[in-house]
Amino acid sequence: MAKRWIPKVCAAIFVAGVAGIIIASVNGNNAGVVLTIGLVIVLAAVAVLTMSALDLQHGRIDAFEEVAAEQLEAQVTALVATGAPEAQVRALVRDAMRAGRR
Repeated sequence: MAKRWIPKVCAAIFVAGVAGIIIASVNGNNAGVVLTIGLVIVLAAVAVLTMSALDLQHGRIDAFEEVAAEQLEAQVTALVATGAPEAQVRALVRDAMRAGRR
């Protein structure tokens, strides 16, 4: 849920911050106000960067997925070698993967 509203709030802060810097510069060029607005914009940028760095929806990199697939195939092969029907083992793996994605 936070993935939806944090970028929107930060985008609003960016737009309002740029307008605020322009207005503060025109109205007397107060350095304190301009720096404060700039720091708020920087904090919003850090929030967006942190959120995107911690986003777990991207999943693992391809190399880890390949290793996991090889390990799963080795387990399937081992089960089939012990006498389990290959079609049933593969159907079980397919159903488990579907259940894990929900």
